[in-house]
Amino acid sequence: MPVNICVLAKQVVDPEMPAAAFRIDADSMRVVPPPNIPPVVNGFDENAVEAALRIKDAQGANITVISSGTAFALDVMKKPLSMGADELILLQDDSFSNTIDAFLTVQMLTAAINKLGGFDLIICGRQASDWDNAQVPLGVAETLGMACITLGKKVDVQDGKVIVERLAPDGYDVVEAQLPALVTVSNELGQPRYPTLRGIMAATRKRPTVWTAGDLDIAPDRLEPRITLHDLFVPQRDQACELIEGDDDADAARKLALRLREDRLI
Repeated sequence: MPVNICVLAKQVVDPEMPAAAFRIDADSMRVVPPPNIPPVVNGFDENAVEAALRIKDAQGANITVISSGTAFALDVMKKPLSMGADELILLQDDSFSNTIDAFLTVQMLTAAINKLGGFDLIICGRQASDWDNAQVPLGVAETLGMACITLGKKVDVQDGKVIVERLAPDGYDVVEAQLPALVTVSNELGQPRYPTLRGIMAATRKRPTVWTAGDLDIAPDRLEPRITLHDLFVPQRDQACELIEGDDDADAARKLALRLREDRLI
């Protein structure tokens, strides 16, 4: 019987964009998406899609990708479909805009997973490239009451178990858990496959399912943020250079040593 797999993916600002294009709205304390640089699927989440596809290639699987946010670029979020995923669920609502609050994101994702009847295996990227919190997968596993294995570099399913080669400081450990379970993967899993032309054409014909907060039937108190963002800013770097001159190299070195001693640096 094919394994029923869910991949959690996130749309993020392109981490490869030039630093000069990065802007923050100080009033709303949000990153302003650059108009000429499209967002991307989080890189680690593409590794998660690849891990699911390898299981599908080996033994068959049905892969559902779930993402939450407020303003999806469909041509971006359809990439997992063009890679070979079967379904795409977008959780889109203005109340989902507080992406720094992992608790809120966990409530949305687990509500969607329960609405779909649950999965045998949930695969996530180890963290997102925007906030780098790495909290959502752990929260989803805890809320759903399933085992969680992190930092996988290889994921297999055999006899009702998930077997994971988990990264360790001096190599890797082999860890297994009974299904259902959740696994996070890292880029050590390998390069995600490129979408084929056939996959791209098939993805254009598929329409994602879009659910709002009302469709998920989440209690209002579960949508209350647990984290308050007080400030968001680009760090300012001030650099000053002072040249120490002397009559010759030895004199300049003596003056430099004296100056460093005055500033208690030596």
